[in-house]
Amino acid sequence: MKSAVKSSRVNRAWLNDHVNDTYVKLAKKDGYRARAAYKLQEIDDTLHLIKPGQLVVDLGSAPGAWSQYVRRKLSPKSATGGGAAAGALNGRIIALDLLPMEPIEGVLFIQGDLREDQVLALLAEHMQGELADVVVSDMAPNLSGISSADAARIAHLIELTLEFAQAHLKPEGALVAKVFHGGSYDALYQRFRDTFVTVKRIKPKASRDKSSETFLIGIQLKNP
Repeated sequence: MKSAVKSSRVNRAWLNDHVNDTYVKLAKKDGYRARAAYKLQEIDDTLHLIKPGQLVVDLGSAPGAWSQYVRRKLSPKSATGGGAAAGALNGRIIALDLLPMEPIEGVLFIQGDLREDQVLALLAEHMQGELADVVVSDMAPNLSGISSADAARIAHLIELTLEFAQAHLKPEGALVAKVFHGGSYDALYQRFRDTFVTVKRIKPKASRDKSSETFLIGIQLKNP
């Protein structure tokens, strides 16, 4: 009973923090599906990665906030305001997630598991022989609380993302990937340094203070 009461208090505290969160309120105002849009926005504002005319691949896309942000950046003449930008789309967006995602105008969505070869093949097929300018990944595994197992799951997803980028990214392209500080972080950072000419580490202001997440950005493949 005590455990249930404690859990209820924790849930109420989280809900209160969430409802009063600045970025949650901003996302609602701007029409974004999640506060995560502002993480990608800060990274993009800093490094200027996403531009009209590009092919952008969004891995781990649900519920769609990152695809909404990219959609807006690829529609520079559309009216400002509203996460789901309308207007002529100058470029292509392909999104993939294990979970379903509500449609976004101009975004081609694939529901599937990146760990499955047939899903990777389908994603490559939809790229129509074109290499991506930018790959963004907000993917995260279901965490068990067992640090060694969670580190292995995180590392596996990042390895898959890096392999995808090496095979499907333009030589001068960029990869943005979410990672977590922990047992596998240093090794993952080194993998980025082995793969890209330039590697940046950014923890956006929209990341919660208690979160161990950060984002690694690799720019320009070393061995395309």
